[in-house]
Amino acid sequence: MYKNLTRGRTAALLAAAAAVFFSYTLNAAAAQTTLPLKVAFVYVTPIGEAGWSYQHNLGRLAMERALGDQVRTTVVEGVAEGPDAERVLRDLAAQGYKLIFATSFGYLEPALRVAAEFPDVKFEHAGGYKTAPNVNTYNARYYEARYLAGALAGKESRSGVAGYVAGFPVPEVIQGINAFALGMREANPRAQVKVLWLNTWFDPAREREAALTLINQGADVLTNHSGSPAVAQTAEDKGVKLVAYQSDMRRFAPHAQLTAITHEWGDYYTRVARSVIAGTWKAQPVWGGMKDGFIALAPVNASVPMDVTAWIEAKRQAILSGRMQPFSGRLVDNEGRLRNQTGPMDDHAIATMNWFVQGVVGTLPKP
Repeated sequence: MYKNLTRGRTAALLAAAAAVFFSYTLNAAAAQTTLPLKVAFVYVTPIGEAGWSYQHNLGRLAMERALGDQVRTTVVEGVAEGPDAERVLRDLAAQGYKLIFATSFGYLEPALRVAAEFPDVKFEHAGGYKTAPNVNTYNARYYEARYLAGALAGKESRSGVAGYVAGFPVPEVIQGINAFALGMREANPRAQVKVLWLNTWFDPAREREAALTLINQGADVLTNHSGSPAVAQTAEDKGVKLVAYQSDMRRFAPHAQLTAITHEWGDYYTRVARSVIAGTWKAQPVWGGMKDGFIALAPVNASVPMDVTAWIEAKRQAILSGRMQPFSGRLVDNEGRLRNQTGPMDDHAIATMNWFVQGVVGTLPKP
């Protein structure tokens, strides 16, 4: 009987201890989830007043407004791609930031290396093509809005020549150039898009110089894939039309801007942070389009005829509904080679695009 009593007391003590431990674990977990999630953003350029980093920062601020004291954020801006990026990402992870957004194409390899050292930190990389258990990639189908913008430029251009100031010849940029040219040539089959490469994402002086060169080559519409308002300001100064990119540039080019392709990251950043807080985050690449709210087309300038605005809006609705895709049907490159015969081009072909469509005047570096 004594042994049975002792065993009973022991079992009771073990059960009580287990209950205390279980309660402590639950309380600790609850305490952890109530702590603010530390979120860091790394930008390749200064935030400035417009452009790539500016739009990502608007997304960060929207996330803060949506989640309040559930998150605490920090920003490191003007970080060069390469060793500097790796150092910054490692420092942020070591400081306890559990979610890090690496917002430039050249941050991918640094993010992968740092992620391997900090498996409990979640990394989100903009525009990348590799993942890891704690590294996800996200991107937008900018080319959808580029196509619409090109169609508008084709209607508004008198010379039939657009100038395109481009950063680096990565697929995302090439997609935008090609989609813009396809849209422009739908409005004007003889239209040309002249491309000048900067080999940098952000250099206002060089962006302005490239824009001036393109104007001197006959372009009366400018667009760009670079990080400052310099192209917009040049268009306004020189009296040519503008299709702005990344941000709405009306404050820099109130007369020149026909429309703008704007990047909208707030909803996505909020969803990602919520998933990390809830413990449901996983590396699942995202490539969102206009229908997903990743990109928007700014209001068309009031100077554009109403029938043209309505034509552009009809095309926008067709893209939103999935009835139209910019890269579909017969597509021939600017060297005369057939690249797509019928139907929509598949995502892999779009994601690895390394050629120019007919109508693009410019060259791509050889691999």
